[in-house]
Amino acid sequence: MASLMQGRLPISEDLLLMQKGTLMRKVRSKSWKKLRYFRLQDDGMTVWHARQAGSTAKPTFSISDVESVREGQESELLRSLAEELPLEQGFTIVFHGRRSNLDLVANSTEEAKIWMQGLQLLVDFVTGMDQQERLDQWLSDWFQRGDKNQDGRMSFQEVQRLLHLMNVKMDQEYAFQLFQGADMSESGTLEGEEFVEFYKALTKRTEVQELFENFSADGQKLTLLEFVDFLQEEQKEGERASDLALELIDRYEPSDSGKLRHVLSMDGFLNYLCSKDGDIFNPTCLPVYQDMTQPLNHYYINSSHNTYLVGDQLYGHSSVEGYIRALKRGCRCVEVDIWDGPNGEPIVYHGHTLTSRIPFKDVVATVAQYAFQTSDYPVILSLENHCSWEQQQVMAYHLTEILGEQLLSTTLDGLLPTQLPSPEELRRKILVKGKKLRTLEEDLEEEEEEEELECELETEQEADTELEAHLESESQELSPRSKDKKKEKKSKPILCPSLSALVVYLKSVSFHSFTHSREHYRFYETSSFSEAKARSLIKEAGNEFVQHNAWQLSRVYPSGLRTDSSNYNPQELWNAGCQMVAMNVQTAGLEMDIYDGFFRQNGGCGYVLKPDFLRDAQSSFHPERPISPFKAQTLLIQIISGQQLPKEDTSKERSIVDPLVRVEIFGVRPDKSRQETSYIENNGFNPYWGQTLSFQVLVPQLALLRFVVEDYNRKSRNDFIGQYTVPWSCMQQGGPVLPSPHHCHRHPGPGRPLTPSSPLCRLPPCTPALQGWHQPPPGFHLRAYQHPGRAGGG
Repeated sequence: MASLMQGRLPISEDLLLMQKGTLMRKVRSKSWKKLRYFRLQDDGMTVWHARQAGSTAKPTFSISDVESVREGQESELLRSLAEELPLEQGFTIVFHGRRSNLDLVANSTEEAKIWMQGLQLLVDFVTGMDQQERLDQWLSDWFQRGDKNQDGRMSFQEVQRLLHLMNVKMDQEYAFQLFQGADMSESGTLEGEEFVEFYKALTKRTEVQELFENFSADGQKLTLLEFVDFLQEEQKEGERASDLALELIDRYEPSDSGKLRHVLSMDGFLNYLCSKDGDIFNPTCLPVYQDMTQPLNHYYINSSHNTYLVGDQLYGHSSVEGYIRALKRGCRCVEVDIWDGPNGEPIVYHGHTLTSRIPFKDVVATVAQYAFQTSDYPVILSLENHCSWEQQQVMAYHLTEILGEQLLSTTLDGLLPTQLPSPEELRRKILVKGKKLRTLEEDLEEEEEEEELECELETEQEADTELEAHLESESQELSPRSKDKKKEKKSKPILCPSLSALVVYLKSVSFHSFTHSREHYRFYETSSFSEAKARSLIKEAGNEFVQHNAWQLSRVYPSGLRTDSSNYNPQELWNAGCQMVAMNVQTAGLEMDIYDGFFRQNGGCGYVLKPDFLRDAQSSFHPERPISPFKAQTLLIQIISGQQLPKEDTSKERSIVDPLVRVEIFGVRPDKSRQETSYIENNGFNPYWGQTLSFQVLVPQLALLRFVVEDYNRKSRNDFIGQYTVPWSCMQQGGPVLPSPHHCHRHPGPGRPLTPSSPLCRLPPCTPALQGWHQPPPGFHLRAYQHPGRAGGG
């Protein structure tokens, strides 16, 4: 079965040596460092490990799980062990999602380089795979798992075991018929291409076949004109359908002859439906598509709370890895809690707790390195400053020296602004948010005075020494550093002026009331609210909060009682226009599913433009009681079928999934709703529901749809299988939908790649919000209809 991939795998001496195996030290902590034997499997796609060469091995990871490979010196853990373990012999494997990094130390620098180069080569190969190659890899993985005796062929007994692993409960006689039909060599076993044929027979989908035959005259292929008809009638592609059809045939038809004749086979049709071109997420919403020239306060900003923590709030580990992960996932506002540290160096940790501590300068260096790897738009450093005056000076020095040109230390043009700058104007800039001694106006006035004085000094260079000395003395008194010294002699301010000067557009101020803010605060001043306070304000004065957020930035943070780093639902804060809704991004769950689904739009750049009624300082919108001009729309979603749903617990070989689908709508309070299908007993492989769910949606501009698949359990809580969250405004219009598996939130075990689930959904057009045969959540199909302006039903 490995032959499916072997002809395409890169050829490298490094990979050959990795397949022989290497004894390396696995490092989990300063006290846990154990030797393990790691080996790249013959398929070139999975790494297994054992206690020693020749002992029982088990899967460690699949190459498709790996995001990147880092040198040992980039690992906090390995750096802390540098006196014991040579850094040049260490490296770190970074995985997708929230899986912990794997730190390894080889026996030599050469061995470390072999694994680093080999792994990176395979990661690059997997990243560049087309859809057919991904399917081949997935089939190869399943074959490896099913071939228990590893002889390169599968007996019917092994196939029966594999069917249970794949969530298939099938009549034994029918399964044997499929087995015999695929066994072309009549050897009583399945090899390579025979297993592929068995898989095709197993995964034949009547609902897709019927759709194909509806447009195909001979039932074997779609001609160019037939495919154009499909794109126009089902996908609502309009005039561009003819050109698009040619592009799609060239992209997804597997046979060269089909491409030459401009026809699409059933395999090509399936390839198209399962591709990114068939995603429920409108492709026009994937790149940066919004206006990025409006003031910062007009955008929702992807924000992180206590970013340094990768665990809980009391005993958790503080790490620069928290900043790396947050920035790489698109966060544009990260938080730094700074306290006095030893040897005059500030440290970062959750004050008055047992969380570990990291140097502030390491955090700043990490931000400098990773700030703009995912997005070019500005990063906000939200400083919670608890340092003494002396260590604040050190903070200011590190920010200035390490960030250099990235740091925004004055207004863009040196002039007093009348509104906040836009994300576009602030590209690749890092802004400091924190306390400030004076107003921005006072800062700019002093800068002007200093510039004028410098000009005077230059023109009077010929003056006598006494006057020159006098002027120089005056100049020093006016410089910030000298002024710091002068003030220090009298009485030290709580805030160091050199640090205060680095806060430009984001001055932190306390919130008293909306009236007080209007009368006393400026547009560049921002307030922070606990989740409880923000919720209370929404209920008591929701419209005032909306108006406040139309001209000033707000940051909301989780309750201090969330010591487990749990999260709150960001949606109700977004409804009021709050821009920086900070989350514990290290904690997976419904709340982060909503957050990630929302910020996937607009290129994942971390900024999403608020609806116009949340950008108007005179807005009449109330998030708790939305009224005219909003008219309810009815959304009908038909859940059709699913395929290849993964098991939550792969250790239970004999258990089969009983899947159900739940659709949840998040938005303003009247729009919140959830409905689910019945469960299908013992069928996670190709369940069929054919059920229709109906929803009323009043404010679609704020609505998100979350599709959840669960394994029904009559005795306890259902097991989570997967989910997919999409903003209403980003859903394609039209017919059946197939979701992309890599956008589905699942929990694969070590060494277990995500299955290529291929759900089918239908979204016929009624308004500009939905249309097309595209892709939503994992492993199921749906069909949705909208009826605008009908508040009473569908």
